[in-house]
Amino acid sequence: MKKISLILTLLVSLSVSAQDLDLFFTQTNLFLGKHVSKGKVDYASIHKDQSELDELLKIASSISVKSTDANNYKAFWINAYNISVIKGIIDNYPTKSPLDNSGFFDKTTYKLAGKDITLNDIEHKLLRAKFKDARFHFVLVCGAVGCPPLINKAYLPSTLETQLENQTVKALNGSFLKVNTKKKKVEASEIMKWYKEDFTMDGITEIEFINKYRTEKIPDNFKLSYFTYNWNLNKQ
Repeated sequence: MKKISLILTLLVSLSVSAQDLDLFFTQTNLFLGKHVSKGKVDYASIHKDQSELDELLKIASSISVKSTDANNYKAFWINAYNISVIKGIIDNYPTKSPLDNSGFFDKTTYKLAGKDITLNDIEHKLLRAKFKDARFHFVLVCGAVGCPPLINKAYLPSTLETQLENQTVKALNGSFLKVNTKKKKVEASEIMKWYKEDFTMDGITEIEFINKYRTEKIPDNFKLSYFTYNWNLNKQ
């Protein structure tokens, strides 16, 4: 009887957790659809009424996800990162940049999936370290203009692979690169400098990585440099 009772308890727990996760994705989708447009966030309206944001983070606080359930895990933590960045901005609003707030990425903690965790821990320990996927850099949005644009919908486990690909393609055919054909040079976002090891995994060069996603390929003999990151707030 004890064994049956434990199994039933476990099944109920898993069912509740799955419902919470679905609710988190649904509410994130609604929240971003309401407050994000063309990659920019309406921090002013969120600041006036923080109830939706607080409720979303409350749902996220008790969710259970495991890295073995990769798509649910990655989708949860990508969304949790982006929502937590918004929370960090709102807690310091008005502000001109996330960098104007001491410890924004490495000291301030958020209660997510039963953990008290920083933004850096989500990015570096829970995502990059576990999955070795450079495309994370095109979906994790740090609250600055230089970041990839924040989409106005949630990342979902069922569409995650397509969303990762799409955002990487958009970035590397758009604002993350400045190509000068006459001078045979290409300037990339400093993200590609800071995380060079992610873009050169498996022995490829940065330009080879870029060309996996570029419509107009960059010649191998082009000189690569980096343009200064824009840390101004990505506000509407």
